[in-house]
Amino acid sequence: MISLNNLKKNLTAFLLILTLAFVEIATNSQIALADTATNPTAAEVFSANCAGCHINGSNIIRRDKNLKQKALKKYGMDSIANISNLVTNGKGIMPAYKDRLSEQQIIDVSAYVLSQAETDWK
Repeated sequence: MISLNNLKKNLTAFLLILTLAFVEIATNSQIALADTATNPTAAEVFSANCAGCHINGSNIIRRDKNLKQKALKKYGMDSIANISNLVTNGKGIMPAYKDRLSEQQIIDVSAYVLSQAETDWK
């Protein structure tokens, strides 16, 4: 039979382990949340910076200059390098994003555009 003293020791040890586990989970969750806030996904970057004019791959200003696969090929924008250059420097009424987005965000959003075009933005 377990004595009351041993039961208290075991319960104290269990509560200590449980508390440490909760602290570890809370700390890792905060790191994950901070990482998402400072490193948004390509879809989030697109939504925040591009979707205003290019919702679902369309173009609300110039319909033929959309982000669908056919138009990307027609205008030579069917590579990450070419899309990145356009996003970085802008052209015509499209603004440059080199001062708003990091180089990696521009590359990621360019790859996102190509991948979405392959699935017709579905």
